[in-house]
Amino acid sequence: MNIPASIQTGVAPTAGSGFGTMTLALVVAVWLLVISLLGARGAFFGQPGAPPLALLIAFATPLLVFSIALRASGTFRAFALGVDPRVLLAMQAWRFAGFEFLALQAHSIVPAYFAWPAGLGDMAIGLTAPLLLTVLNRRPEFASSSGFVVWNLLGVLDLVVAVTLGAVGSFLLAGSGTAITTAPMAGMPLVLIPAFLVPMFLMMHITALMQARHRARVVHA
Repeated sequence: MNIPASIQTGVAPTAGSGFGTMTLALVVAVWLLVISLLGARGAFFGQPGAPPLALLIAFATPLLVFSIALRASGTFRAFALGVDPRVLLAMQAWRFAGFEFLALQAHSIVPAYFAWPAGLGDMAIGLTAPLLLTVLNRRPEFASSSGFVVWNLLGVLDLVVAVTLGAVGSFLLAGSGTAITTAPMAGMPLVLIPAFLVPMFLMMHITALMQARHRARVVHA
């Protein structure tokens, strides 16, 4: 089913949307390259028993830039509001790959206190994303419903809990005799999860929530 952008979000598509997509793709590619190069050099490993500041900075910086861009640039905000919500939903289905955390825990690479909440939470979001996508295809107005909003908020909560457990849990357990920590998450290729994929998925959730709020305003205006 074809869902026009003006119906999805209340924002009519613009002639410059193609340029915006190309620019965004370039920025994402450069971001991924930088994280990969730094990760390969071990730049995100911290001192034992110390908070993983480098990794936290890598996680928070793109979210900060994204937030500033939404507030400071009307063009970028309009572009974000015009993204097809079906794309945002479909991309979240990749999070079913969170089962890898359970596999890593089974091989004693990451601790259970991190692997189970992070893995099961991601799998739940990834498994339900196609179901919500089916509903959205049939009912475009679902993109501004309370169910759509709650699902996105749960997706945000899952990511925040995972990052918190990974960063704070390991720090609090330092010196307790626990041999398995989340330190491997700072090295390649696992570092791509907290430093690239998690911020990316959070941006998608934030965009979807922003769209839902905007469309609800347009409908009730």
